[in-house]
Amino acid sequence: MSGRESFLPPESQAYALGRPEHRARIKQHHDDFVVVETLGFEPSGDGEHLMFLVEKSGQSTREAARKISRILAIDERDVGYSGMKDRRARTRQWYSARVAQLNEGISARFEEAGLDILRLERNYRKLRIGSHKSNQFRLLLRSFSGCAQDFERRLQLLEASGAPNYFGSQRYGRELSNLPEALAMLRQPEEQGHAKYKLRETRSILFSAARAYVFNQLLSRRIRCDHWSTYVEGDVLNLDKTKRFFSVSVNSWNQDLVDRLESLDIHLTGLLPGKPGSNNRYITRGIAADMERSVCKDFSEIVNGLARWGVEEGRRPLRFRIERLGWHWLDSETLELSFSLPTGAYATSLLRELCQVEDFSGADHSHPLSK
Repeated sequence: MSGRESFLPPESQAYALGRPEHRARIKQHHDDFVVVETLGFEPSGDGEHLMFLVEKSGQSTREAARKISRILAIDERDVGYSGMKDRRARTRQWYSARVAQLNEGISARFEEAGLDILRLERNYRKLRIGSHKSNQFRLLLRSFSGCAQDFERRLQLLEASGAPNYFGSQRYGRELSNLPEALAMLRQPEEQGHAKYKLRETRSILFSAARAYVFNQLLSRRIRCDHWSTYVEGDVLNLDKTKRFFSVSVNSWNQDLVDRLESLDIHLTGLLPGKPGSNNRYITRGIAADMERSVCKDFSEIVNGLARWGVEEGRRPLRFRIERLGWHWLDSETLELSFSLPTGAYATSLLRELCQVEDFSGADHSHPLSK
């Protein structure tokens, strides 16, 4: 594998419902893409960390975090957040900052920075990635062309059976630019790589791009084999909306588990490549393991590089549940679409099953390398 041309484009990934013919535009304006983060817990009300519920528009999560660190005169590492939100959007999300108290005039400085503080709470711990419960989306799709009836049919099918849990293409950076950079880093010995890629944030972005790419290829292959929502012997499963996994012993798959899978209470999972943990209890076997080994063999340079760098192996559900789904046609070409997705799920992965999207965010929609 060498060169950008070696990486398959996101549109080559299989579709659960077939590639849609409909077209629409998103993110023509910030208010066309609204995201509201829901925490999975209530702040403790006490502690050394101050939590902010911030509303912002036209700013990425990391940009806002840097502004918060400058305003509070603290190290950026002492600012926490749970999820990465789109820049070309209006978003509400939580941040934490390790700070004793707010000085007079701080609120005005936040407003000047385009950060509107909606709520303040104390908490014992720093906010960590993935600690929120879900994201509520309200999207405006403009210039729709196609069959509205088929668009709605797809929505209903995805609500009933779940949507493929692809990582969004923003993981890869603009024009897939993070992928060849990730491969170049993984090819180097760890010591040399750390010398060149000194920022931990940069390494994290590149690791994430590489893992997302391999996972997406695995999911695509399972969709083509019609096994992305159908159990095969040796699959590892996930309990819906949790980070809990379990496996089923040989010949123990039964009707109760079939019913739970069909009702979206449990999901099949796929490998996030890396270095296997010594106490990893959730390892595929049989047919499921064969499929994962086949994909890992095809992308062995990435997989082996991640393991050599010590990136911890993980698992991710192959699909996600769509909740609080609603839609309203403002006119024949404009649709307001609302839904809630669990942590880690991408709205763009739902949209790709519904229509071919023209995204106006451009470079704003990527995960650029940190400067």
